[in-house]
Amino acid sequence: MKVAVTAASGQLGASIVELLISEIGKTSIVGTARNPSKAEHLGITIMPGDYNNKADFDAALKGIDVLLIVSGMDAPDKRIIQHRNIINAARDAGVRKIVYTSIVGDEGNSSFDAIVQSNRQTERDIRESGLEWSIGRNGLYIEADVEYIETYKKDGKVTNCAEDGLCSYTTRSELAYAYVKMMLNDDRNGKTFNLAGEAISQDQLTAYLNEAFGSRLVYEAMSPEAYLSYQEKINGEFLGKVIAGIYDKIRNGEFHIQSNFKAAAGRKHLEWTDYFNSLQQS
Repeated sequence: MKVAVTAASGQLGASIVELLISEIGKTSIVGTARNPSKAEHLGITIMPGDYNNKADFDAALKGIDVLLIVSGMDAPDKRIIQHRNIINAARDAGVRKIVYTSIVGDEGNSSFDAIVQSNRQTERDIRESGLEWSIGRNGLYIEADVEYIETYKKDGKVTNCAEDGLCSYTTRSELAYAYVKMMLNDDRNGKTFNLAGEAISQDQLTAYLNEAFGSRLVYEAMSPEAYLSYQEKINGEFLGKVIAGIYDKIRNGEFHIQSNFKAAAGRKHLEWTDYFNSLQQS
């Protein structure tokens, strides 16, 4: 079997490739990247893979049996077209199966919902492609908060508009493990999996951060309007709305989902106590 992973230069794509190497070896894997030089360190065949250019994937997917599509990062309306380029190229190349990295979340009325809706459209496109498929819906990356720790320390607090909403977080390494199992095992075909660990509140997240980093952060809730204004000021209108919309959805319970991680990965998701303990030791 020969497999391909798109966006292999990104953090999730690279993590998936590295686990695949340990399972099936480098010669059975092709990665694509918009800038192939950024993925050369993986030691596998890297082909050009601009999501806007179907021809890139017509070439990259020749002889591929199973394709994993990492969801694009462009504006929602553009993502749908970009993903269709890859799906159509996969069908034309004779790919047998597509695995797709979607996102969790019920549809609501936040400024993040256009992204959820675009992912759901790609899910439909894949299911209607005539190919075998398996879809994962990623929980939110908890690494985003871990990587922001120095800013949190400087501010002395974690601030957003999530209030006491519970959020189903995960990590890139846990997702990579699940996606490799989904790619290599056909008993996951025709199924959609919510991939996340135990849902936690912002107060719980703040406590975990304090334990791991020896900080004394507090959680401070802002109103949705104030938080949107704050995010737009520091990150610009588009990204600010995306980030604020995420925390709107957490507050509304739309990122609190029933996880199917064990069904996809064959084992339970990492416990948050163990994850944050590992940060203390690193």
